[in-house]
Amino acid sequence: MAQQNTAKKPKTAIVPTRADDYPQWYQEVIKEADLAETSPVRGCMVIKPWGYGLWENIQQNLDARFKATGHKNAYFPLFIPLSFLQREADHVEGFAKECAVVTHHRLEPDADGKLVPAGKLDEPLIVRPTSETIIGEMFSKWIESYRDLPLLINQWANVVRWEMRTRLFLRTAEFLWQEGHTAHATEQEAIDETLQMLDIYKEFAENTMAMPVVTGSKSEGERFPGAVETYSIEAMMQDGKALQSGTSHFLGQNFSKAQDISFQNDKKEVEFAWTTSWGVSTRLIGGLIMTHADDDGMVIPPRLAPSHIVIIPITFKADDPDAILNYCHKLADDLGVLNYHGRNVTVEIDNRDIRGGEKTWGWVKKGIPIRLEVGPRDMESDSVFMARRDKSPKEKEGVPRVEFIETVTDILDAMQKGLFDRALARREEATKTIDSKEKFYKHFEGEGSGFVYAHFCGDPAVEDEIKGDLKVTLRCIPLAGHDEEGDCIFTGKPSKQRVLWAKSY
Repeated sequence: MAQQNTAKKPKTAIVPTRADDYPQWYQEVIKEADLAETSPVRGCMVIKPWGYGLWENIQQNLDARFKATGHKNAYFPLFIPLSFLQREADHVEGFAKECAVVTHHRLEPDADGKLVPAGKLDEPLIVRPTSETIIGEMFSKWIESYRDLPLLINQWANVVRWEMRTRLFLRTAEFLWQEGHTAHATEQEAIDETLQMLDIYKEFAENTMAMPVVTGSKSEGERFPGAVETYSIEAMMQDGKALQSGTSHFLGQNFSKAQDISFQNDKKEVEFAWTTSWGVSTRLIGGLIMTHADDDGMVIPPRLAPSHIVIIPITFKADDPDAILNYCHKLADDLGVLNYHGRNVTVEIDNRDIRGGEKTWGWVKKGIPIRLEVGPRDMESDSVFMARRDKSPKEKEGVPRVEFIETVTDILDAMQKGLFDRALARREEATKTIDSKEKFYKHFEGEGSGFVYAHFCGDPAVEDEIKGDLKVTLRCIPLAGHDEEGDCIFTGKPSKQRVLWAKSY
């Protein structure tokens, strides 16, 4: 008779675990890490300080990259006249079902004393789902000559898309983002801009978020409404699904013709400008969670962490608690002058009057990179007790204070690299090359996931069929590394290269 396996599952801070219920695990990580919560307004979220700290660091990192490439920040209205969207037919069709519409401008009490909308607007206003049309209207006024080009603008803002099924950070009715909009004198300049911004997103995702991505162009059916080409960065989450983490669009002259963004060239001829748009959003935080978090909560790459280190004073057995607190504050001051990739090392001192275990696990779940405990014996030996979030919570080591200060930025860099390498290895393990329709369908049936590279002829009808059968989409046509010729595994027609397929968020 076979013996029953009576081994207990390891205790975890997050229940359920990733293996037990991945979607619920994701929600619990957000809750236990104190990142965000649902809002009283349907489909919206409240981003809490620790979560917003992540967004601030995303902003600061990307904003510096944008400005280094000549882009300037501006701000445009939240409300867009309906007539502006109607100028570009593909654009309005693509967003029509997601638009929130303002039709009245005041409230008045009815017969029962309840406030009701009054003062109907002459023209409905769309709460921006994206800003191409309103920004295009301004570009048409600002651009007169080739000397006004290129015009390189970025906006940090909120947008509204009336999603029916929402999930914190990944898909909400209102979310935060940046959207870049540029106008150029030539087609090639606009294409170069589109690809440059794609490269910036890739570099940021991999070097700051420690999240490996694949870059490529979207198929015709997956392009941004009104774009000539859409490029994206695609990341694999721990459940093997893809997350589109940033997009860059070459708009050609479609929007400039609809909005009369024209200029006089150096030969005094009138031409339409070539335009682009590109953006990332708070969806990146969802990607961060699903790339790095574990069954004990968040794991934050040091370059993005709101704080790098928490110091937990152990004072309950101390003869002189104030001496320990002073030691911790001096340590925090010494660490705070260190530079880590353009930021001072940021330190928290947790002296709350709660149990030590509650403090420790609270910070584990938040994902702070390094935890330090300092008690009487540590102070006497001029040392700290260190734990790293990329290792087991129980794995701690004593380190002399001076040595820790001298090596802390190297430790943080090692953690950053380790998280990227771990995510890359996971992606490579879950990536396959498939050369038959039968094997493709067998791979993705049921809960099948991961990345698959396969030859495809580009037929939109076939793409729709696969999406309907398997909920699998063509994530992108890779820009490099898969340009071998072959035969489409679905039709047998010639194929210029393998494309990337996956289930997605």
